[in-house]
Amino acid sequence: MMKKDLVSFALWNTKELSSVFMLARRIKSGDLNDASILARRSVALIFEKESLRTRVSFEVGVAQLGGHPIFLQQETIGIATRESVHDIGAVLSRYNDIIVARTVRHQTCVQLAESAGIPVINAMTDLLHPCQILADVFTLQEAGRFGPAQKIVYIGDGNNIANSWLELAEKFSFRLLLCCPPGYEPHPQILEQAKANAIGSVQLAHDPGGAVKDADVIYTDVWPQAAGGSRLAHIFKPFQVNRNLLRDAKKDCLVMHRLPANRGEEITTDVLDGKHSIALTQAENRLHVQKGIMAFLLGQM
Repeated sequence: MMKKDLVSFALWNTKELSSVFMLARRIKSGDLNDASILARRSVALIFEKESLRTRVSFEVGVAQLGGHPIFLQQETIGIATRESVHDIGAVLSRYNDIIVARTVRHQTCVQLAESAGIPVINAMTDLLHPCQILADVFTLQEAGRFGPAQKIVYIGDGNNIANSWLELAEKFSFRLLLCCPPGYEPHPQILEQAKANAIGSVQLAHDPGGAVKDADVIYTDVWPQAAGGSRLAHIFKPFQVNRNLLRDAKKDCLVMHRLPANRGEEITTDVLDGKHSIALTQAENRLHVQKGIMAFLLGQM
């Protein structure tokens, strides 16, 4: 069987992604005995950036599947500095069964997938964050908030989260509205492709108040940093998710954040910790969905 990677959603179809959700559902419910899926197998975890949820959820997930996680920091292996991306991918393929890569540049993850003889999972790059979005969709499915009638509004920087939501819009039917400050829109090619190929609908807006009208889900993420390290508050302040903004959404709307959050910036503490927030459930579901991804890539469906 030809190996499959999860670098983006581009080479995945709706049936395959739905199979991941089914596996995650069975794993979370205990319906599937998952303790031997990775028995006598190992997973290399390459991390160029710091991480809490991604690292812990993958390490715990590999262990719960019966495998052995090997954590590899940039300081240890020197990817693209001490050793080429190609050689690292090729060598790790001789020792391991899966590579999980959290890299600064998306192209590094692409190169790993091209050189590795085993599946490569994108655990976040500067362009895309597919594992997070799959966990988000799984969370919304559990809550009964994912489908053709559901309006999902992303507010803030058009970053890797926004780009992966756009990619997913080509696989499932839902209403996606991205609300970003002018000049901070998602990747233009990904945006245009999603608009052309979306199964549901994709829209871009610049007015948060109008964007969240009748929203079923409001999603936000951290603001980008300026060259000096500031958070560009003068540009993004109108895009803060707070109680005033929620008044324009549906009364029972859900609020999502991938975490970590800068409380008081892109989202207020009362909203992040409030009754609308499902941020912690999103974080928990990273574990179950990533176990589903690994199980799928190893031929469990």
